[in-house]
Amino acid sequence: MFIVVFITTANRGEAERVSKTLLDARLIACANIIKGVDSRFWWKGKKEKAREYLLIAKTRKTLFKKIVKAVRKEHSYDIPEIIAIPIIAGHKPYLDWIINSTRH
Repeated sequence: MFIVVFITTANRGEAERVSKTLLDARLIACANIIKGVDSRFWWKGKKEKAREYLLIAKTRKTLFKKIVKAVRKEHSYDIPEIIAIPIIAGHKPYLDWIINSTRH
């Protein structure tokens, strides 16, 4: 099974660092970095807001626990957003590329 993983970061440098770590370890096939995400959330009993960067990574579900571990080492947040959603269908050559680009 394939997944898309969403990871928000505090800034561009952190997004670059996290994506490089995941790519170098072959835990993801690719990461898109989107700047200027306006986030609203509850933190320590208060409503907060932040300007963040969003990583969208494509990978295999079997690698998710390793991704979480790697991200937590690089991330500045106490509780980083690291969530996955399933890819229910996809272009077969692209899905094959994900398999060939990630750790077996």
